[in-house]
Amino acid sequence: MSRVAKKPIEVPKGVDVNISGQSVSAKGPKGNETVVLHADVTPVMDDGVLGVKPVNDTKGAIALAGTMRSLLNNLVVGVSAGFEKKLELRGVGYRAQAQGSSVNLTLGFSHPVVHKVPDGIKVETPSQTEIVVSGTNKQVVGQVAADIRSYRPPEPYKGKGVRYVGEYVAMKEAKKK
Repeated sequence: MSRVAKKPIEVPKGVDVNISGQSVSAKGPKGNETVVLHADVTPVMDDGVLGVKPVNDTKGAIALAGTMRSLLNNLVVGVSAGFEKKLELRGVGYRAQAQGSSVNLTLGFSHPVVHKVPDGIKVETPSQTEIVVSGTNKQVVGQVAADIRSYRPPEPYKGKGVRYVGEYVAMKEAKKK
């Protein structure tokens, strides 16, 4: 079996995990989430420890066990601690402002960019050049951050654009005469 799948998932206090067939739902201080597991894997709960077992010993089922274990771990971490991605805007006049369920971005285009945020995701702008995307679902948080970044990815000559905090952008040297 996969080494990842063998690692147990400790369920912290304050998180309730319910298993019904292939569906695993968790309720915690940050919210509720549900994951539906593949048919080749069965979820197992023993004394506050969550795990997965492959149904048979085929190569595909063993590989899926590790993937489903990671999804279950993200489920437990998401409802207990949550996930967040931080973005920063670099460039003259680049600004962001969170308004309700959308983010208004001024990124040097002739028009402002309005990005709608899905339910369950919270977007904050501590300053005009910082964006914090947070939520309980790791995949959706990452996708929203990637969508916002895709409007103006960092360019390699001046470094202007939207980037993740701590992201390294390899700078190129300008053309010489």
